[in-house]
Amino acid sequence: MSSVLQGFSKSLAMTVLSEIGDKTFFAAAILAMRHPRRLVLSGCLAALVVMTILSAFVGWAAPNLISRKWTHHITTLLFFGFGIWSLWDGFHEGGESEELAEVEAKLDADWTKAGSGTAKQNGKVSDDVKKETRPFLSQFFSPILLKAFSITFFGEWGDKSQLATIGLAADENPFGVVLGGIVGQALCTTAAVVGGKSLASQISERLVALSGGVLFIVFGIQSFLSTV
Repeated sequence: MSSVLQGFSKSLAMTVLSEIGDKTFFAAAILAMRHPRRLVLSGCLAALVVMTILSAFVGWAAPNLISRKWTHHITTLLFFGFGIWSLWDGFHEGGESEELAEVEAKLDADWTKAGSGTAKQNGKVSDDVKKETRPFLSQFFSPILLKAFSITFFGEWGDKSQLATIGLAADENPFGVVLGGIVGQALCTTAAVVGGKSLASQISERLVALSGGVLFIVFGIQSFLSTV
């Protein structure tokens, strides 16, 4: 039980500090301003839950493919590496709203492109024909939900938080890591969707990066001092 709680607390703290001020956090906040919050929250949370489970599974399977000793050492190096990376980002942060502006510009470009494409279509096409021409998944799920899911899922793929979750699951109880990750993702995403851009613009990316860097360094020291 103690191993589950340790994995849960580590994963929760790491997820909250990694996701607040992240691109997917800002994307959820901006999407919630322009689309129904319920659909945006459902799509983002679904993507984050799937990503957390996949990452934890990879981390759990790693010791079965590589020796426990090597996975422990790799995890320790990952924590130190991510800690230094986050501290570097924090000290060299160009502006508090730089990432928010970048995400908003990208989403605006996507919407402009989608809007111009829709305008070129024949407005007299029947609903049945429109449904037939829509992508397969969009016939069963809301396009907004699918958009929120895809933006969040591919935004998290290969991200620092995903790699850290893999490393954490390789060294801690994977069940606790999954629970902590899901709770942390739910808290951050709900805050982004409910707070919207007004909350996102008030977040100090520098402070979040420095806090996350310190946390990763602490995890690295603990992992280095602990036995395999």
